[in-house]
Amino acid sequence: MLADAAAELFLEQGYGRTTVDQIAARAGVSRATFFNYFPAKSDVMWLELDAAVGALPALLAAAPEGSAVRAVEHALLAAARAHDPERVPWAVAQAEVMGIGAELVSSVAARVLAQHGAVAAFVARRTDSDARALWPQTVAGAMLGAAAAAFGVWVAEGVGRRPLVEYVAAALGPVAAGLDTGAPGGSGGSPGSGGSPGSGGSPVSGGAAPR
Repeated sequence: MLADAAAELFLEQGYGRTTVDQIAARAGVSRATFFNYFPAKSDVMWLELDAAVGALPALLAAAPEGSAVRAVEHALLAAARAHDPERVPWAVAQAEVMGIGAELVSSVAARVLAQHGAVAAFVARRTDSDARALWPQTVAGAMLGAAAAAFGVWVAEGVGRRPLVEYVAAALGPVAAGLDTGAPGGSGGSPGSGGSPGSGGSPVSGGAAPR
């Protein structure tokens, strides 16, 4: 309700001209009620992303044993598969119309860092290393970067877009394969760990990029 009211106002008069009081009035609630749900005006733009960030640790924990890289791939594909195809983030799709370009960058930064931290910490646990070390940081940056690129293309595709998981699978597949091949120990694990490159596999077969 609040998110829909905010979207309407941002489209009508722009993000900068819209106040929290106006959003609350449009939604038929009080200003205090708005802040019960959102710490700041910018947070109303990220319901879907916040849900994804919140779910990521559990998805990583449920990923198969073996290659840390393939486990991250599995978790990100699960997140993409769970995303409601009808929920296209208007903060991304309509950013220019709503005039939220600069705000978009600053408000998403903390969320991106949270995702990066969760993935790096997971890889560190799987490889018996430090989350601040090069390998966990590289895996987190490369895999999340590929997933973000796929998400951007999915949004831009418009009404003809296919399921998000197809785009994410096509983006992650070659990145995961490359990381697995060059991983310490050669298996996406810690130095000295066994296993062959690519163990664990991708939950989505095929590797052709969506047209």
